Amino acid sequence: MTDLVAGALAGIGRPVLDLLALIGRVTLWAASAISHMLRPPFYWREFGQAVMQIGWYSLPVVGMTAIFTGGALALQIYAGGNRFGAEAVVPQIVAIGMARELGPVLGGLMVAARVASSIAAEIGTMKVTEQIDALTTLSTDPMKYLVAPRLLAATLTVPVLVAVGDSIGIMGGWLVGITRLDFNSATYLKNTADFLEVWDVGSGLVKGAVFGFIVALMGCWHGMNSGRGAQGVGAATKAAVVSASVLILAANYLLTEVFFSA
Repeated sequence: MTDLVAGALAGIGRPVLDLLALIGRVTLWAASAISHMLRPPFYWREFGQAVMQIGWYSLPVVGMTAIFTGGALALQIYAGGNRFGAEAVVPQIVAIGMARELGPVLGGLMVAARVASSIAAEIGTMKVTEQIDALTTLSTDPMKYLVAPRLLAATLTVPVLVAVGDSIGIMGGWLVGITRLDFNSATYLKNTADFLEVWDVGSGLVKGAVFGFIVALMGCWHGMNSGRGAQGVGAATKAAVVSASVLILAANYLLTEVFFSA
């Protein structure tokens, strides 16, 4: 009986200890990446390419996601408010919902799906083909050359994507409101502007910066720790997207608790 209990506890404890060890390794690696990101030398060419890859090329998918989400949100709020005679709150709730939650979260998830996988595949392939070893041989720190520019670019560009996504999402709600729900355009826009506060937008931008850092961090981490061969790169790519998405949702809850708890 004692052996059974000990075996059961060991079966539970071993994965927990492995998880804690992994969290510790990722935390130390992230601290090292941040220190490299803040200290020279800086590889501005790599940074510029990362800005284009993470920011500009992600704009279409973020914009399309935002406009349809804003429109669907307006329809849902109108349908729900209609039960209580509160249809007039559609502009206000669409604005706050997009700015505080849906804009940052959906933008972060879209960037995670597109960028974390790309970064992990790129760096993982470089590891498999020994290009990272070649960088070290040429006295170029891979953390400086590969990781730091991507972390900085993601941290700076994802808030811009969130701001654009917020605007497009609110526009989507406005389009649905005036074309399908018989709202007056001027009244809809006035209610949106009067209700939305600076911190509603600012909190979403802070979330965007955190989510961008998470996306780049997970992509770089899994790429640098990729297994050998095509199978290892594929596993790293999948793990990067999954871990980035889960961490974004967890970080969103924690930040919302910090920003808006009573």
